[in-house]
Amino acid sequence: MAKRLPPLNPLRAFEATARHASLTKAASELNVTHGAISHQIKALEQSLGVKLFERTGQRVKLTPHGAELLPAVSTAFDGIAAATQRMTRPASAGTLSVSCVPALLLLWMTPRLGSFMAQYPDIRLTLIPSNDAKDIRAPQVDVCVLYGDGSWTDCWMRKWSGLELFPVVSPTLINNRPIRTCRDLADHVILHGDDGREWHTWLAAADGLDLERGRRHHLGDARTAIEAAVHGHGVALGDSVTASMLLARGLLVAPFSLSVPAVDDFYVVCRNEMRSAPIVQLFVDWLFAEKEQADSRADAPVAGRIGIRRKRPALRVVGAKS
Repeated sequence: MAKRLPPLNPLRAFEATARHASLTKAASELNVTHGAISHQIKALEQSLGVKLFERTGQRVKLTPHGAELLPAVSTAFDGIAAATQRMTRPASAGTLSVSCVPALLLLWMTPRLGSFMAQYPDIRLTLIPSNDAKDIRAPQVDVCVLYGDGSWTDCWMRKWSGLELFPVVSPTLINNRPIRTCRDLADHVILHGDDGREWHTWLAAADGLDLERGRRHHLGDARTAIEAAVHGHGVALGDSVTASMLLARGLLVAPFSLSVPAVDDFYVVCRNEMRSAPIVQLFVDWLFAEKEQADSRADAPVAGRIGIRRKRPALRVVGAKS
């Protein structure tokens, strides 16, 4: 026979008291008297046959038994609250908060939002440019699109896209200061969107690691580096997801046919309890459908690129996606 669970009200009194370390504050939160809270905790202690709190003046402190019980009780109440929230949130109306890698948000997602808004006119979006894994746990964020290695734990995630990296430059800059070979990059400012790892990877593939000693700027993220390239301030690394529209519009050109896999990938991530929320499911399904459509109508390779072949024939260059 399954063991009976302790009564709900004493468990609520225990959880609130442990969280506030105060009977008075717990009573205020639950809208009952101080005596009622004390009575419920005593009843729970008698039911379990252990002491849950040590009382020191106006404060209370968990005993080892209380500290062992609290995580399970808190998790259970959080789960009930999350399930209730999911049940009461409409499938295709209400608010949805999305945290997204800044470059992806600006250059890929925002131009396509008209599709989502047309399908779900009653959903109000809050978009947050961020690539901070802390957003996964932030209660004000429903779903994240992150660039990383996918090592986040205790959450739902799904790889959204890999990407290829290749140099991009404004037409004006390349016309004034031509790039005919990899060595010509020495005459240009290199714009970094990370700590330098990604340019190092591309230059290693192009046998140009000695060029890392040239002029360079570290601009914090890919969005800023790409914007700087559009304005003619140097050569940045574009990628096969976010740079495609800028290449198609002629705001950037890709002078080389050499591309390398990015260090990390894009992932869609959210708290486990949010994955089954209908409004989150709608957005995630839309995001993957839009990516599939974009891949099916991918732009043709940009003309006029310079082919680079590595010294070893087994490592021939592949064309970059754009």
